[in-house]
Amino acid sequence: MKILVATDKPFAKVAVDGIRKIVEAAGYELALLEKYTDVNDFYIAVADADALIVRSDKVTKEVVDAAKNLKIVVRAGAGYDNLDLAACTARGIVAMNTPGQNSNAVAELALGMMVYMARNTFQSGTGAELKGKKVGIHAYGNVGRLVAGIAKGFGMEVYAFDPFVTKEAIEKDGVKVCATVEELYSTCHYVSLHIPANDKTKKSIGYDLLSKMPKGGCLVNTARKEVIHEEELLKVLEERTDLKYVTDIAADNQAVLNEKFGTRVFATPKKMGAETAEANINAGLASANQIVKFLQAGDKTFQVN
Repeated sequence: MKILVATDKPFAKVAVDGIRKIVEAAGYELALLEKYTDVNDFYIAVADADALIVRSDKVTKEVVDAAKNLKIVVRAGAGYDNLDLAACTARGIVAMNTPGQNSNAVAELALGMMVYMARNTFQSGTGAELKGKKVGIHAYGNVGRLVAGIAKGFGMEVYAFDPFVTKEAIEKDGVKVCATVEELYSTCHYVSLHIPANDKTKKSIGYDLLSKMPKGGCLVNTARKEVIHEEELLKVLEERTDLKYVTDIAADNQAVLNEKFGTRVFATPKKMGAETAEANINAGLASANQIVKFLQAGDKTFQVN
């Protein structure tokens, strides 16, 4: 069987070497498509692949249609909105992600962003400290738990809201539970956003929530830009000159935000939450291991469709 790694932005060499070792030890063939510039190259490469590993590469219906032998596709990372799940399901292709492999990298970035904004984006002038501030974790999953742990190391008071995690599980980590999302935003100086982008969450973070934040509040987004209601973000930043917004996913109106609000807003040039050597390796190896377990034993532990 043939396993294809298709990455416009390739894995580090050490990750590719590790993937190859796992794949070949299982008796399978590894094929690489790296730094491709034409999607037709993707269609050709995937035509005879039994399994597929991607990073942020889009696995569209056209890719699925071209992949006549495909049985499984794994997105090396937590988010999987680059996979056409409906097309995969229609063809009986198992789609997976690799949850937890990038979590520490994203969590460290979230805290780094808080420091950056607290210290005036490293410009001159008097900044503030994180110690003693209240931080809210919006979605207490793999990344949220790590953010909470690091924030406690900074001496922050940690709160969380997640209707899918029990109160007991959150409190066990020494984190205070907010009963509603409104309580989280009205309580915390910093809110670290970790919700997925889906029909219920898209554009769910807007004026009503952000206007409730305490004076000097800062929203930290290492999740997805789609969950932000950008027009309402613009409105609340205009009305509340004390609020700040920092994101790892530039808004569609980021140029306007930058022009209007200067150092009160910041976006990384390109999504970098998972861009560490460690996360790169972890996600790649996890992808290969998951494919081998699926092909050999039918293991669907991380299936998302």
